[in-house]
Amino acid sequence: MKTTKIEWTDKTWNPITGCTKISAGCVNCYAEVMARRLQAMGQEKYAKGFQLTLHKDVLGEPLEWKKPHTVFVCSMSDLFHKDVPDAFINQVIGVIKLSPQHRYQLLTKRAERMLAYFQTHSVPDNVWLGVTVENQAAKKRMDFLRNLKASVRFLSCEPLLEDLGEMNLDSIDWVIVGGESGISARPMKQEWVLSIQEQTEKQGSAFFFKQWGTWGCDGIKRSKHENGKLIKGKVYQQMPAVYSTDLSV
Repeated sequence: MKTTKIEWTDKTWNPITGCTKISAGCVNCYAEVMARRLQAMGQEKYAKGFQLTLHKDVLGEPLEWKKPHTVFVCSMSDLFHKDVPDAFINQVIGVIKLSPQHRYQLLTKRAERMLAYFQTHSVPDNVWLGVTVENQAAKKRMDFLRNLKASVRFLSCEPLLEDLGEMNLDSIDWVIVGGESGISARPMKQEWVLSIQEQTEKQGSAFFFKQWGTWGCDGIKRSKHENGKLIKGKVYQQMPAVYSTDLSV
């Protein structure tokens, strides 16, 4: 059973919460909004709001899940934040190695540190590695990802903030695209999405379109539910080829 509304995964695991902004995609951070809301509700885990916090007490959570899951790691933070000690990352990776029945998705905006870490540590077979590419300035993260050996390498182009232009998708297995949501959401144009979709088709990457967000494909602002996830009347939510073979789904 899914325990998250994120469509490309089915569970989240947050041994770290809180983060700091480093790029344009961080401006309207959904995790910050959610963390402050949970803090206001009195949830102990978010007592410090969006201040970076390590939660050693939840490190063992995935070991208790008997059924195989696709797990988004640190949906409320970034595992490779500069203030997360290597020793704690080692503990997270240790749990991942102890639970091969799950597949784990590690997504970061800090691609340099991810590359540096995995140059001295092996990437577990059940780990998918991803970077956020929200604008052209962030495309350089793809080159750090490309140099890592992982069962799946993926991009999250969400929120997509501009036309990404020509993309080299060599060694990139999966591309997720989505628009921004919320009162201050920035628009995403249909031609930007279609350009990425066309390039994934030509270069052999799986294409997953999550949502239009607050701005529809017609440029009109309304609820993200009203705007939906159709591209020219169709849903495009491909998963990487390994998804149907490495675990029971």
